[in-house]
Amino acid sequence: MTANLATAVLLDIDDTLVDTRGAFRHALTEVAAEYLDAGANPEAVLAHWRDDRGGWYRAHTRGEMTHREQRKRRANDLHATFGGPTLDDEAYDIWDAGFERHFRAGWRAFEDAAPLLNALDERGIPYGAVSNADSAYQVLKLSACGLQRVPMLVGVDTFGVGKPDPRVFVEGCRLLAVEPAVTAYVGDEPDLDAGGAARAGLHGVWLDRPGTRRAGHDTAPDGTSRVESLLSVLELLS
Repeated sequence: MTANLATAVLLDIDDTLVDTRGAFRHALTEVAAEYLDAGANPEAVLAHWRDDRGGWYRAHTRGEMTHREQRKRRANDLHATFGGPTLDDEAYDIWDAGFERHFRAGWRAFEDAAPLLNALDERGIPYGAVSNADSAYQVLKLSACGLQRVPMLVGVDTFGVGKPDPRVFVEGCRLLAVEPAVTAYVGDEPDLDAGGAARAGLHGVWLDRPGTRRAGHDTAPDGTSRVESLLSVLELLS
């Protein structure tokens, strides 16, 4: 991205504003202790969950399955890989209640989230969130992390699909009353976030926090920018 072009910012939430990776680590540590074989490597368990090699979460964001179905499939895949029992519907409901409780207990904002928002407020730059999760759930998450000032604009429930569908980015711009061409979209996934935003006519920004890359996330797509901190986004704004 050429510097000093964006005058508005749309933000991803998970692993952008909120350390969802850390929350998953917290939840999966509890899951491993209760369900998985002794000795399962915590980092391997976390990496397996985040990689979602079956592509089920993305199938959910394409409107192909419910959130419950994708999480149940991921839970059973995790158990099959690390030595846990197969979960039928009743067993999964118990599993998910515990997982969700521990997941929520691990929600934390990144240290650079509030400083970015403070700077945007000081400059009078409009901002809001566009996420591949349900809107009400993300409002709850933002509030729990002290980020309730971030307007939750578009979730997967808005159109029944999520990023990289261009409609979600364009709708976020519409709700901010700004044009895509002057809006930066910041997220941790280079293909869905930065690439998807660029294809929708926004300035795509890949937030590549050191030490947090997922498998297959190697380079920023053409026509996008890469930053290592939310505060670096300020350098891209007018």
